[in-house]
Amino acid sequence: MSINKILAVDDSKVDLINIQNIISDAGYEVITAASGQEAIEKAAAEKPDLIFLDVVMQHMDGYQACRELTHSDATKNIPIIFVTSKGQKADRVWAEMTGGKGLVQKPYTPDQIIEQINQLK
Repeated sequence: MSINKILAVDDSKVDLINIQNIISDAGYEVITAASGQEAIEKAAAEKPDLIFLDVVMQHMDGYQACRELTHSDATKNIPIIFVTSKGQKADRVWAEMTGGKGLVQKPYTPDQIIEQINQLK
C-alpha cells in the first residue's frame, strides 16, 4: 500500500499541530480535521491513504466516526489508527472492534507515529 496523504483528526489544536508536524516532517501530505464529523467529510472528499483519529472529542467521538467511516463505501478501505490518552486493554479491544487498525497512546513519540505509517506500507 502506498501512503502519500494522511488525515490527522484531533479537537485539541496543540495535539493536532504536533501530529501534523510529525507527519509532514516525514514527507507526507497532511490534511487536518478538528472533529469526527469534519473527519468523515474530509475523508470522503480527499480520500486520504491513512487516518490518525483522536478518540475523545466533543459531539462525535473517534469510535463513532470510525464506525461511520468503515461503513461508508467511499471510505471503508482507509486504515484508521486511533491516537488517544485511553490505553487500557478494553480501549484497544474497542478500537479494534470499531474497525481501527492500531492505537497509539498519548503522549506519543514521533517514532511511534512513523512506525504506524510504516507498518501499513
